[in-house]
Amino acid sequence: MERLPHRAVQFKARFDTHPPMLGLNVTKVGHGMRSPRIDKVDHLPRPVIGLGHDYADGFLIEPHEHRRGQLMNATSGLIVLTTPEGKWVMPPHRGMWIPAGVRHSVRAVGLVRMQSLYVETDRAEAMPVHCQVLEITSFMRSLIGEVVGLSLDREADGRSQALMDLTLYEMERLPSLPLSLPFPSDERLAKKCREFVGQPNIHQTTDDWSRELGMSRRAFTRIFRQQTGLSFVGWRQQACLLSALPQLSAGQSVTSVAMELGYENPAAFTIMFKRAFGKPPLAYLGLR
Repeated sequence: MERLPHRAVQFKARFDTHPPMLGLNVTKVGHGMRSPRIDKVDHLPRPVIGLGHDYADGFLIEPHEHRRGQLMNATSGLIVLTTPEGKWVMPPHRGMWIPAGVRHSVRAVGLVRMQSLYVETDRAEAMPVHCQVLEITSFMRSLIGEVVGLSLDREADGRSQALMDLTLYEMERLPSLPLSLPFPSDERLAKKCREFVGQPNIHQTTDDWSRELGMSRRAFTRIFRQQTGLSFVGWRQQACLLSALPQLSAGQSVTSVAMELGYENPAAFTIMFKRAFGKPPLAYLGLR
């Protein structure tokens, strides 16, 4: 059985007995947080650097990449992340892992209060090799807050090192969530997928797409599954459900979202959503 470093064991024992206050050393601005940009502190000799930022509704971070892996967590708002390989949606209180070197853009839906951990690549070898939405446990959320609260102005002491060791240990055990939408590598298929994401409709069919792309039905279904890991019908459903999350998070009603996506009624949409994510839409987003 894998063992925690001794200092991390000691810290976990103290946490279990006296849960820490979160992020006490972070400079507060209103109800949000202000931290330096990662490129200003990336040189620090730490396995993990924790930073906190607030983003207004609609804020867009243009395509960029990091030398370190990044674990994002938001206590409010929703994040839509896009890479050349696909799209991911991170609801509040979940997490998003972005491997080092992956070019990505980020869009905020609602006021997003973000905390991020930037992890050296040699300490993230057990993390997914692709972007992945993750379940954030209450314990992990507390650890993230503590790491974000560490001072970056002085050398990390024994407690800080133990905290970072424990955070890395727990990070590797976070469960994955089905909130990704892969794009095919074929350029024509990928272009069609991006167009669909911009205007999704549950009634588009395999025959519609294969005919428009000038492919046989058999070739289309085979290539689509090979390159996305999903059937077209499964991908279409996932695209519709993921496109619904930002709209619902922004306050649009279940009825209007269901109608825009082409569902016959809100109940049909809710059943499909619950089947995919385990809860009805508003309960899943913590809005009810």
